[in-house]
Amino acid sequence: MTFSALSHLECPKCGQTHDADQVIGLCPCGSPLLARYDVPAVTLTKDELAARPPDLWRYHELLPVRAPENVVTLGEGMTPLLPLPRYGREVGVERLLMKDEGLIPTGTFKARGAAVGVSRAYEVGVRRIAMPTNGNAGSSWAAYAARAGMAALISMPVAAPEICRREVKVVGAELHLVDGLIGDAAAFIREQEGYFDVSTLKEPYRIEGKKTMGLEIAEQLGWQLPDVILYPTGGGVGIIGIWKALVELRELGWIDGPLPRLVAVQSTGCAPIVQAYEKGLPESEPWPDAKTIAFGITVPKALGDFLVLQAIADTDGCAVAVDDETILAEQHHLARLEGAFICPEGAATFAAVRRLRESGWIRADDQVVALNTGLGLKYPETVPL
Repeated sequence: MTFSALSHLECPKCGQTHDADQVIGLCPCGSPLLARYDVPAVTLTKDELAARPPDLWRYHELLPVRAPENVVTLGEGMTPLLPLPRYGREVGVERLLMKDEGLIPTGTFKARGAAVGVSRAYEVGVRRIAMPTNGNAGSSWAAYAARAGMAALISMPVAAPEICRREVKVVGAELHLVDGLIGDAAAFIREQEGYFDVSTLKEPYRIEGKKTMGLEIAEQLGWQLPDVILYPTGGGVGIIGIWKALVELRELGWIDGPLPRLVAVQSTGCAPIVQAYEKGLPESEPWPDAKTIAFGITVPKALGDFLVLQAIADTDGCAVAVDDETILAEQHHLARLEGAFICPEGAATFAAVRRLRESGWIRADDQVVALNTGLGLKYPETVPL
């Protein structure tokens, strides 16, 4: 067995396949591409996996980097899956767990996508990358680009968290600020020449890094899946990745039974996925005047929205929106009860846990995993002094 079982790239819309060993963005039809693997060729056992170092590269057979010398790493992966007994008792979900992505390089789950995306881009010959961002993705990709010796151009809204701007600059990337939203930052990136555009889902491998959250959850629970997984959803790469990971584990024969019910959590200030879910639409409609304290999920129209909605439908999940006041209240309340200072996007998932338990959609005996996608310390404005 080689280091990676990567086989080819596949378009989930038109079904066309593509050679993975090339510099490629979207399918000609305009859809994101998904990495596919020769899963039957993977001979790895669970015992062999358990003996490997505790980082995301332990799953290298199901990751797209073909040679170990091309791995670009800062030690990312295997974040804790923490019980929240006091908070869980209060909301009526005794078996509540938090996957805490704040304890990862760059303080955010974006490091997973950056590690794998930068590694694979470097392997196929890319040396200059560019991307629009709401903040955390840009700082993560800039850090990993620096680690790889690559140039990076990052464009973000001027309202993005200040620490993300500082992170981009300190690692030597070029920073461009726009007076607008992430769509305006994306328009700037499209005008630039000489860079490979690594915008959300415009290259195939960010999702492969994000899917390791799903692989880790399954492994950390002894290959017994939880009943529900909640994820704060902007571009949707995380929830798509978790879904993809679980499908691949089922194909590998390491899990069986129904998949966890996946929940896409958004803010009422920007909820295109929730709106599409409630209307029964296969894709979302652009959200006007998007604005929320959970800046990382301010994505008015996600390129992979159809995949998010498929993930929800395939797992009998749902989509729910919570308002900013509730997000902030939940962030502060969780910190007081459990000592965990999480990001606003993560706090949105806990607000959703409370709401879905009150409605009965989450049952009292369900095992529930809520994703905290970043470190609360990166958002000092959420805690007035």
